[in-house]
Amino acid sequence: MTPVRKNYRLTISYDGTRYFGWEHQPSTDLTIQGKLENVLSRMTGQEEEVIGAGRTDAGVHARNMTANVHMATDLTEEEIRDYLNQYLPEDICVKDVKICSDRFHSRYNAQGKTYRYTCYVGPLKPVFDRKYVWVLDRVPDLAQMQKAASYLTGTHDYAGFCGNPKMKKSTVRTVDLIDIRQKGPYLTFTYHGNGFLQYMVRILTGTLIEVGTGLRDPESIPALIEAKDRRLSGPTAPACGLCMIQADYN
Repeated sequence: MTPVRKNYRLTISYDGTRYFGWEHQPSTDLTIQGKLENVLSRMTGQEEEVIGAGRTDAGVHARNMTANVHMATDLTEEEIRDYLNQYLPEDICVKDVKICSDRFHSRYNAQGKTYRYTCYVGPLKPVFDRKYVWVLDRVPDLAQMQKAASYLTGTHDYAGFCGNPKMKKSTVRTVDLIDIRQKGPYLTFTYHGNGFLQYMVRILTGTLIEVGTGLRDPESIPALIEAKDRRLSGPTAPACGLCMIQADYN
């Protein structure tokens, strides 16, 4: 009997260090989506398409990326998970597999997303964390960055914080949380919003670091938002410090 085609929801974590981002590309097979699709296609004998909640950039990591795939298989949810983890590279792990509604779409149904950017401000080299942090040569002023973050939250046109100059769709987004904390030698920026533009979290972080190191005033942020000019905002923070934490669903 031919197995019924069902929609499966996957929860995935990965170290993005050696990958060219989530989305598969014709020039390389080193993408997260490509690796998942290759293993699933081998499992079912059919060409499979995996849809992710977000398209993380090259070098960016994820703790709980949600994805979905429609496929026909006799394997149980646990057997699918175990098959994937057996054949996926060691830097990609499928944490969970669940049958879900046929209408569930990991990207379109996402109500919000959380990203975390981590910097290292300690006096010693972070030998074992070096692939996952941006090492700063000084400790930024936390209070100044928090003040700047208060201007950056809300519903704005974030065109000046978008890395894609050819963006044709709306660049208006709602960012309802920018939480900046220091714990020991680690400085973390946690962002939550209804969506983020290409490189947006990294550009926001680079801009906030400029505030923290005295290169710009917190009070300059509203004018910076209004200018909608990428050339005026801060640098794009390195990809290694960024991790997608999770997507929200009803």
